Amino acid sequence: MSGTASVFKKLFGLINTIRKIIVNIVFFIVLIVVISLFAADEELIRVPDNGVLVLELNGRLVEEKTWVDPVDAFFDEMLGGSGAPAEVLVRDVVSAIENAATDDRISGIQLNIGSFAGGGLNKMQVLGDALVQFRETGKPVMTYADAYSQDQYYIAAHADKIYLNPLGMLMFEGYGSYRLYFQELLEKLKISTHVFKVGAYKSAVEPYTRKNMSEQAREANKMLYDELWQTYINDLAELRDIDTRMLSGDINDFLAAIQQHDNDFAKMAVATGLVDALYSREQFRQEMITLTGLDKEEKSWRKIGHVDYLESLNGEAYPTEKTDRANIALVVARGVIVDGNQKPGSIGGDSTAELLRKARLDDQVKAVVLRIDSPGGSGFASEVIRQELLELQKAGKPVIASMSSVAASGGYWIAASADEIWASPSTITGSIGVFGMFFTIENSLAEIGVYNDGYHTTNLPVLDITRGLDDSAKQMVQLTIEKFYRDFVGMVAESRDMTYDAVHQVAQGRVWTGAQAQKFGLVDKLGELDDAIRAAAEFADIVEYDVQVIEPELSVREQFMRDLFGQASLILPSSLVEKNHSPIEMQLQRVWQEVKLVDKFNDPNGVYALCELCPLR
Repeated sequence: MSGTASVFKKLFGLINTIRKIIVNIVFFIVLIVVISLFAADEELIRVPDNGVLVLELNGRLVEEKTWVDPVDAFFDEMLGGSGAPAEVLVRDVVSAIENAATDDRISGIQLNIGSFAGGGLNKMQVLGDALVQFRETGKPVMTYADAYSQDQYYIAAHADKIYLNPLGMLMFEGYGSYRLYFQELLEKLKISTHVFKVGAYKSAVEPYTRKNMSEQAREANKMLYDELWQTYINDLAELRDIDTRMLSGDINDFLAAIQQHDNDFAKMAVATGLVDALYSREQFRQEMITLTGLDKEEKSWRKIGHVDYLESLNGEAYPTEKTDRANIALVVARGVIVDGNQKPGSIGGDSTAELLRKARLDDQVKAVVLRIDSPGGSGFASEVIRQELLELQKAGKPVIASMSSVAASGGYWIAASADEIWASPSTITGSIGVFGMFFTIENSLAEIGVYNDGYHTTNLPVLDITRGLDDSAKQMVQLTIEKFYRDFVGMVAESRDMTYDAVHQVAQGRVWTGAQAQKFGLVDKLGELDDAIRAAAEFADIVEYDVQVIEPELSVREQFMRDLFGQASLILPSSLVEKNHSPIEMQLQRVWQEVKLVDKFNDPNGVYALCELCPLR
C-alpha cells in the first residue's frame, strides 16, 4: 500500500471513530432524557399562600409564538447555543393577572422585566391596563431592576413601587427607525436591482436602491413616530409625577438634570420621580420577604411564576379545544406574509387560509376574529387569505379584524373586507401600496467570464436571474404592479364603502396610526382584542360563548417530538436554558433579520405589499 493510501486510510479511520463517538453521545443523551422523564413523578404545582405572582417577561410580547422545532431547540440548549429570541404570549400574561386579582392566595405582583424586549406599544398598553385594574383590588405591584430600558420602564411605570440599583440608570431615547442601505454593496458585487412600485411613499425598496432615506420616507417616519412618542410620554405622565425635563426629548434638559445630581443617574432617577428608591438586590429581597413572609425552603419570598400559575389553574387565556357552547374562533396572523404553508411566526397564504376554512366548516363556530400583527408581504398570499375570509361571510359567519401592533400593507389587505375593523390607537396600519423587485447577476457573472446565451421561440420576456431585464420586460412588470395597486385601492374602496379617489388619497404607501386611520375611514373602531371578540359576538347575535383559538395541527412526528423534547428541556440545568442576549448579539440579530427578509420574497407574481416602516414580527 502506498504512503498516500495509508495516510487516507488512517484519516478515514479517525473521522469514522469521531462519527461513532458523536452518534453514541447523542444516543445516550436522548436515552438519559427518556429514562428521566419516565422515572420522574409529575410534581404538582402549588400556589403559595400570600405568594407574589412573578410576571416573567423574558423576551418580546407576541400574539403567537414562533414555531421552533423541539429537537433543534433541545440540542441548541444542550450545546450552549444562543437559541431563538425569547417570546412571551401577551394573552397568557394578561390572563394570569386577571386570575390573580381574585385569587386570595396571591398577595401582589412582581414585574421581572430585566430581559423584557418590548413588542409593540399597544401590547404594552394592554399589559399595563391589566396591571392598573389589578392594583384597584388593593394588591401591590412591585418591580426592581439593575437598569431600565425604555420599553422596560413603560411596564414598570404601572407598578406601585419602582426600585433601581444604586449603580443603575435609565434614559429615554424616543421612537425611531434606522435601516441598512445596500446600494453600494450591490453595485460592488455588480448585482442589478430592478424595482417597480406604485405610491410616492412606498419606500420598502429603498435599502436596495439608495444610500440613505428619501424625503418622502423621512416625512412619513416623522409623522408616525412623533405621534407614537407623544402617546408614550402622555401615558407616563398619567401614571407618575415625572419631572418634565425627563420626557422633553431635549438633550440639554437631560444634561441639566444629570449635572444637578452630580452626574449620578440613579440619584437623578429618584429626584425626578422616575423611581421610588434605590435598593440593592438584598434590600429588595428583604422588602419582598416582609410583604409575603419567608419561604423557608427557597429562603426567599413566597412567589410563583405566571407560567406555572396558569398551569396550576389548568387553563389558558383561550383554549384550543372545542366546547359544547357556541364558539368565537380566534385566528392569529402574525409575521411576514409569504406564499404557501408556513409555521407559526410567519403567515402562509395556504396555511392561514386553511385555519379560516377550518373555522368555516366547524358548525360550533358562529363568528371569527382575525388577529393581525403583520407588516404584510406577498400580494398573492394576502389575496388567498382574503378570499377565504369572503367564504366565511358567505357561510353566514361574521369576521372581525383585530389589529395588534402592526397591520399594514398586506396586513391591511387581509383585514379590509372584514365586517368590522378594530385597531389600537397606536397600531401601525395603512401602507396601501405595492412594489416588485428582482435581482439579476448577469454583470457579476460577466466579471468572472460567465455569460448566458441561448434560443427562445418567442420574444416575450424571460425572468432569469442570470439575464438582465430589457425594456419590454420592465414595462410588463410595471404594468402588473400598477394593476395590482388599482386592485388594492379598488378592493379597499368597495369593502369600506369609500370612493376610489378617497382611498387613493390616503394610500400611495403612506403609513398611519390606528387613530389616524379611523379618521380616514380605514378603521371602524378603536379597541383591543377583547373588544373585537365582543363585537364578533354581537354580529353573530350570541350572548353565551367560548373563545377557541384555531391553530395548525401538528403531525404525529411533530407532536411526539414536542412531547418528548419539550418536557426534556424542563430537566436541563437553568444555567443552560436561561440566556441573556448581549446588546451586540441583539444588533447582529437585527442585521440578520433584514438580510433574511429577502428570502421571504416568494410571491409567484413578484408583487409585494410590505410596510417599510413596520417592525418585522
